[in-house]
Amino acid sequence: MKDFNTNDKDQRVKYIRALERFLNSCIGALKNENFNFELFRKRIEKSYKVLQKVEASRLDSTYTNALQRYVELVLRTINEEDGENNEEKHKLLLKEANLLEKEKNRGSYKKDKHKDQSFNDGY
Repeated sequence: MKDFNTNDKDQRVKYIRALERFLNSCIGALKNENFNFELFRKRIEKSYKVLQKVEASRLDSTYTNALQRYVELVLRTINEEDGENNEEKHKLLLKEANLLEKEKNRGSYKKDKHKDQSFNDGY
């Protein structure tokens, strides 16, 4: 039973890393000054092929579920045939990627509340 849990955990880590690589590929393309939607589409299709090689796993955290939803959003967006709205699609995908990054970093920015009112007993 122990091997099964370790294997499950390893599989989940591989899947999360693959999702994050997909996200980073998207972000790199979206933040490019010379953004071209057709080049973006080709890059995403290539990244998605790599993602498909990894077996999907159950995800529990808010961040990882948001990662999965972002992949689905990107795939829906690039497969839409509405060619006139590429600038709107670009803005939407960039906004969602930034929100995803914010969600990932949410726990690492803790502010000390009332730090000026800390207890000082004189020693």
